[in-house]
Amino acid sequence: MEPPRDFVIRMIDKMIKKISRIIHEEGFELWGSIPIQKSHTFAALKTWVSEGMHAGMDWMAKEESILKREFPQRLMPDATTLLVLGYSYAPALISNELLNDPSRGIIARYALYDDYHNVLRKKCEHIAEQLKKLCGKCEWKAYVDTGPLLEREWAHCAGLGFVGRNSNIIHHRLGSYIFLAELLLNVELPVMQVASRGSCAQCTNCMRDCPTQAIVRNRCVDARRCISYLTIEERGSIPEWVRPLMKNRIYGCDMCQEVCPWNRIAQPQQKNDFRVREELVAPQLSTLLFFDDDAFRTHFHGSPIKRAKREGFMRNIAVALGNWGSKEAYQLLQKIIGQDPSPLVREHAKWAIRQCK
Repeated sequence: MEPPRDFVIRMIDKMIKKISRIIHEEGFELWGSIPIQKSHTFAALKTWVSEGMHAGMDWMAKEESILKREFPQRLMPDATTLLVLGYSYAPALISNELLNDPSRGIIARYALYDDYHNVLRKKCEHIAEQLKKLCGKCEWKAYVDTGPLLEREWAHCAGLGFVGRNSNIIHHRLGSYIFLAELLLNVELPVMQVASRGSCAQCTNCMRDCPTQAIVRNRCVDARRCISYLTIEERGSIPEWVRPLMKNRIYGCDMCQEVCPWNRIAQPQQKNDFRVREELVAPQLSTLLFFDDDAFRTHFHGSPIKRAKREGFMRNIAVALGNWGSKEAYQLLQKIIGQDPSPLVREHAKWAIRQCK
């Protein structure tokens, strides 16, 4: 005999409340739980790769990697549930005076904190352990922007937000400064899937204001033109036509988010375990010259900025100094040419000197 329907509903509601409490205690504002399913945006991914828009991220073009993105169960064969998590990292606004000061370097908002991969991974592990206690035997795999998952599709499917023109997940209350994380589970959790609110409507601010026009069509970013990709992932020379357009962006880029109307209503997060490193908020370029790897690693210990490596970071600094173009910038560039061991950095510094007055 099956239990009464209202009893089942009450039990499901009780389970959802318990899961929600576990997740919110780790600082995640958003979550959804959906059955493992096949991707509906897989064709767009294949088109994106075939057009070369993945730039130098060759791992994304590997057949095995592409197939895993099509169906998450290929990452964990016995997985039945995908738990999608959203964590707001909205910082306090940086004034236009600082953003537009060419003597200062602007770092992407997410990199003003300790490396989110490490912080959120630990939170996911804590959640998984609590779910084990709640559900009994439970196997899991956690991903924080590191695995072959089409995380924005799953976030949208789970109701965490809509996908904007700049391909970011946007929440109607929290905006787009959101980290995503996922847990693949081999237990069936109650489906928690709400309809996303909001849309881009007729707004094209991000497409219009991207200095390199990297948003080539709706929800499609060409990494070869993207300042975020070029200042972080690119290991070689930055195309000369891009360099003046970078202005003072030395690690990543938030320009498409800065002009998004949904971010005007997002309130700065105030979590104790996610504090802004104040020294990284628009630092003076003159304080950011590192001529050996050890000094660079020490200065950015625990920071995602280490991903660019010293050579890439100094290359970006050289470009920013050229865009500043002052007498002081010229002197700093001369110092880089005389002291930096990297031919790549010196090449960018020589270009930058030609831009100085």
